[in-house]
Amino acid sequence: MKKFATFAAAIAAFGFVNAASAADMPTKAPMMAPVYNWSGWYVGFNAGAAVDPAHVQTTTLNPPASYFTVTSATPFNAAGDQTFHTPGFTGGIQAGYNWQMNNTVLGIETDFNYMGLKGSSTISNPYPTGILGGYTLSQSVKTDWLFTLRPRLGWAANNWLFYVTGGLAVTRIKADYLFTDTNSAANESASINKTKAGWALGGGVEYGIVGGPWSVKAEYLHVDFSTVSTTSSNLTLGGGTIAVPTQTFTHSAKLSDDIVRVGVNYKLH
Repeated sequence: MKKFATFAAAIAAFGFVNAASAADMPTKAPMMAPVYNWSGWYVGFNAGAAVDPAHVQTTTLNPPASYFTVTSATPFNAAGDQTFHTPGFTGGIQAGYNWQMNNTVLGIETDFNYMGLKGSSTISNPYPTGILGGYTLSQSVKTDWLFTLRPRLGWAANNWLFYVTGGLAVTRIKADYLFTDTNSAANESASINKTKAGWALGGGVEYGIVGGPWSVKAEYLHVDFSTVSTTSSNLTLGGGTIAVPTQTFTHSAKLSDDIVRVGVNYKLH
């Protein structure tokens, strides 16, 4: 028993010395969370809504009083100047590359999206006093896709990225116009179907999920395609029996839109 007590006391003393030595050792610094790096290629998809109106215009020209009287041309031109809302769904795919230098992120992004915008208007008015009958104008404009190619400039706060972006936007604008009247059974129609380049400008915020290749973003873009137009001289009377080529119509459409969308990106390694 005396030997056992001596052995136990020795073990206890050894443990106390080791514990004291361990207490004197410097404490290791806590592990730091990894700093998120935005550099690299990525692909992803997005979805959202386009909410801004489109503008269409029908104008009689060269000369305004060939078929119409002067008193008829002015209210007709005013009736053809219409603006209507073209809200629609937009969604598609995007791809890009980021270069990060400290907190600054430079990038380039391209996307191709379905953009289902369509608006139309129909207006019927009587001709001014002294002229029998009245006329009807039907107009529509739509587009169904959007392509953009845009540089991005951003500021990174670890896995948060705040950015502005702007560049090229391209779409196809389709517009249809129809004029009829009850005075002479007049009829004129025209169409526009044109791929149009414009510009896009906006910004957004993106959040990178630490430890994985995924990020999520919310983005706003304004796109503007200016005006497309066509000239028509196919006015006919009496159900198409008499042509009036001296009466020229100029039809135009202006399309711009505000797009709000969210997206998901996958960073390629």
